[in-house]
Amino acid sequence: AYNIHVNGVLHCRVRYSQLLGLHEQLRKEYGANVVPAFPPKKIFTLTPAEVEQRREQLEKYMQAVRQDPTLGGSETFNSFLRKAQQETQQIPTEEVVLEVLLSNGQKVKVTILTSDQTEDVLEAVASKLDLPDDLVGYFSLFLVRETADGAFSFVRKLQEFELPYVSVTSLHSPEFRIILRKSYWDSSYDDDVMEHRVGLNLLYAQTVSDIEHGWILVNKEQHRQLKSLQEKVSKKEFIRLAQTLKYYGYLKFDPCVTDFPEKGCHVVVSAGNNELNFQVRLPNEQIKEGSFKVTRMRCWRVTSSVPMSNGPAGSSPGKSEVKLELAFEYLMSKDRLQWVTITSPQAIMLSICLQSMVDELMVKKSGGSIRKMFRRRANGALRRSDSQQPVKSPPLLVTPGASLTLPSPQSKLTSVSLRGISHSSSANDVGANDFHGNYAFEGIGDEDL
Repeated sequence: AYNIHVNGVLHCRVRYSQLLGLHEQLRKEYGANVVPAFPPKKIFTLTPAEVEQRREQLEKYMQAVRQDPTLGGSETFNSFLRKAQQETQQIPTEEVVLEVLLSNGQKVKVTILTSDQTEDVLEAVASKLDLPDDLVGYFSLFLVRETADGAFSFVRKLQEFELPYVSVTSLHSPEFRIILRKSYWDSSYDDDVMEHRVGLNLLYAQTVSDIEHGWILVNKEQHRQLKSLQEKVSKKEFIRLAQTLKYYGYLKFDPCVTDFPEKGCHVVVSAGNNELNFQVRLPNEQIKEGSFKVTRMRCWRVTSSVPMSNGPAGSSPGKSEVKLELAFEYLMSKDRLQWVTITSPQAIMLSICLQSMVDELMVKKSGGSIRKMFRRRANGALRRSDSQQPVKSPPLLVTPGASLTLPSPQSKLTSVSLRGISHSSSANDVGANDFHGNYAFEGIGDEDL
């Protein structure tokens, strides 16, 4: 059996024969020329080296399918992963009550089936809150870890190939929760959400929470004005004032490490306003702040090392952390591209943020609107309308099951590019197949320098 990991967490365990069945189903539906090549069957028992080779081939296959806009968004592929997740975690289909948090700590209890997918659960929460159908697409469900101070650390946005109830219960820890938050970046979309009472209340609760947790920067005078608006229950005016503040609409990540401007610097990264903001502590303890615009990132990649489940003798049986890195190639000046690396357990969540910012920019460029960004599910599959490229999701990582011992202590996690990336002279360049190409990338003109 092969373990499929999402964000370093076991998603499901599948056999080669099950993956072959999926492959044949996809070929039947979409044609042999669309579906990538599948690792061939072998007559004899595989040697350890062949087992590792097959694992690498299966990982590349799953990545290629996942990143293809047609195959990766297909109900065949997503339902295969959902069913495998449910079987692996041995959770029978039954009615349960799932608790979803709002930003203000309020709990929304929805009665769902354990086999309900992310979109079904989101719709159940929206229905319970009386959020109108045309605003559901503005919000998403996120898997978070509650920290000691009551704040949230974001694990990932829940995806269409998973069952939220199974995802959260299989982590066997009460600190993991599901939270409802807005899922767009451009604050001009707030106007659409504020048109409706429930949308306004959700946005207001999130803004208050982000200010309380220090995600949005507020000076004394602004704090006094906000307090006064809160007392008057002037929610729209409160949000309007908050929109003018620094880091409004940003997601703040846990402290981590970067190699910019030099190796081993501690950094707090925030994502928002089409950029990644860095607050870096330099080795001399000086704090520097700067931003990387998503339109200047030529491409990015996520890499991962996953320790094997049966580690070397004498190694501690405790949960080993998956090491995740997000690296992006940035246009520093007209003719200078430089790689910047962030080492963080939240690297995949960062990659999803970058991709959704790019998606939003592309929708705006094509004159589309976020309301149309997600069409209702047709024939059981979620279709995209205005966006010309697939939405990236957490990469899927295939590792051998516990029954297999392999010499290699780590596996590289690759993602598949959307378009060819021209050759990079970077020293750590590992080939075009490892990149997320960026459709929103723009060169720097003389007037920008």
